[in-house]
Amino acid sequence: MSEETERKEESLFAAPPIAEQERMCEAILFATAEPVTLKEIEARMPHGCDAAEALTHLRKRYEGRGVRVVKVGDAWAMRTAPDLGFLMQKETVETRKLSRAAIETLAIISYHQPVTRAEIEEIRGVSVSRGTVDQLLEMEWIRFGRRKMTPGRPVTFVVTQNFLDHFGLESARDLPGLKELRAAGLLENRPPPGSMPQLGEDGDDNDDADEDDQSELFEE
Repeated sequence: MSEETERKEESLFAAPPIAEQERMCEAILFATAEPVTLKEIEARMPHGCDAAEALTHLRKRYEGRGVRVVKVGDAWAMRTAPDLGFLMQKETVETRKLSRAAIETLAIISYHQPVTRAEIEEIRGVSVSRGTVDQLLEMEWIRFGRRKMTPGRPVTFVVTQNFLDHFGLESARDLPGLKELRAAGLLENRPPPGSMPQLGEDGDDNDDADEDDQSELFEE
């Protein structure tokens, strides 16, 4: 086999230039509404491509633009820049508000995951209704995690990739801390630790109280 033939064969199997790989990643992300994993992206690209490197370059290329390349969990997506989100408000079709119980349950899961129902109830100080958990599961903001290696093997709950994507988080580690929550005024009206929760006439916690004030955090 001549050297020229060998070079031709090698060129057939050589990976495209990194700039071309960036274009491929850009096309895949642009055409996909849901976040795409690195494995899924590489499966669509020619053999030998380095999707991770291409996405890193592509992410830098989109810095400061109206659209950003973001990492959501272990997946990637193209999203509108946060400061331009107001331009998309007309696309909102339906607004679903969560009750106070659902907001508190979701917050506990996001900060304490993986967490069992019993642990959620211990933190809240009241029982967690099945409807509250079912609503969060239906919205695909939480999912079942691994069972705990404790008596009864209780199931745990964790937040989903949809939750991270909705709030523009790369991982649960990006959730705001206590300082940020207080600075945003979200903890000012909360009762101090150890105080008794307000009860309604039926003896349950007042899930509808302050719903309009707090549910804005979790609107779709």
